[in-house]
Amino acid sequence: MKRTQTPAAKSSARTSVKPVASRPKPTRTATSRTTAKLSPKSSPKPAAKSPSPRRKPSAQSLPAVAVESRTKQAQLIELLESDRGASIAQMVDLTGWQPHTVRGMLSGSLRKRLGLNVRHCIEEGVRVYRIRPEVAAA
Repeated sequence: MKRTQTPAAKSSARTSVKPVASRPKPTRTATSRTTAKLSPKSSPKPAAKSPSPRRKPSAQSLPAVAVESRTKQAQLIELLESDRGASIAQMVDLTGWQPHTVRGMLSGSLRKRLGLNVRHCIEEGVRVYRIRPEVAAA
């Protein structure tokens, strides 16, 4: 059964809503559109200096110890290529990423883009990921 309002109730409901007052539109003059005034904040910037010539560092000036400048992806690959492998928690600690980002790196970048053979197994209730060499087709 459908409830309907009486015609008197409908008309009172319509009249109880007040129209929104319209605000006056600002007027523009032709000069305000074409004349651009520069405020102190928008003043033109001074010309940029020419870049100084950079020299490539020679092999003698490089430090003897390699600095940890590898990418996080390279660090993950190295960790996964070890015999122990790595769990998601270990990869999260290494990279500082969220777990879903680590899983996305495994499936998207390492498996699909780079074509690495990323495998997993469950050891002591923890999923451990490893990169295995490709098995030749017989």
